[in-house]
Amino acid sequence: MFARLSAANPQPKAELQFVNPYTLLVAVVLSAQATDKGVNLATAPLFAVADTPEKMVALGEERVRGFIRTIGLFNTKARNVIALSQALIERHGGAVPASRADLEVLPGVGSKTASVVLNVAFGVETIAVDTHIFRVSNRLPLVVASTTDKVQAGLEAIVPARYRLNAHHWLILFGRYVCKARRPECPACLVSDLCRYPAKTI
Repeated sequence: MFARLSAANPQPKAELQFVNPYTLLVAVVLSAQATDKGVNLATAPLFAVADTPEKMVALGEERVRGFIRTIGLFNTKARNVIALSQALIERHGGAVPASRADLEVLPGVGSKTASVVLNVAFGVETIAVDTHIFRVSNRLPLVVASTTDKVQAGLEAIVPARYRLNAHHWLILFGRYVCKARRPECPACLVSDLCRYPAKTI
């Protein structure tokens, strides 16, 4: 499966737009229960004026809220962005840490967000499981499990080493554009012959 996905898209990229590890972290925090497209529309002007924790804190929560008002849960997210920015300044000199433990204690940052940042910014071979990867993994199936943490652990155990760095991107893009929730594009699927999903679309 991964040989085929790799051949079709050798250099997959995150669809969230960012300019450095800090803006990646903020973008991923903002992307919870929101689309990448919606986040990108909001963050382009935000990151143009605040691309470091120091600039974000100087901007202040109210102005951040104004930039991200089109994103769901914007009040809580604006508060978290300012709080995590302050934490980065106080604990890490304004740098984004390359440690899961250090990332997961930041406001608004959970396991999935930490995994995305570690993978995309620091090249760690980890697989962040979002709703798309969770669905694809259980549907094909790759790993059948009831929680995202269990799916992540299962995928990281079975994905061949040479594909592990980019597996997160391939699976998200596959779930977003091909193996969709309501009507998967089975006729256009590169791995339909490998899939055991009983309700394939014809």
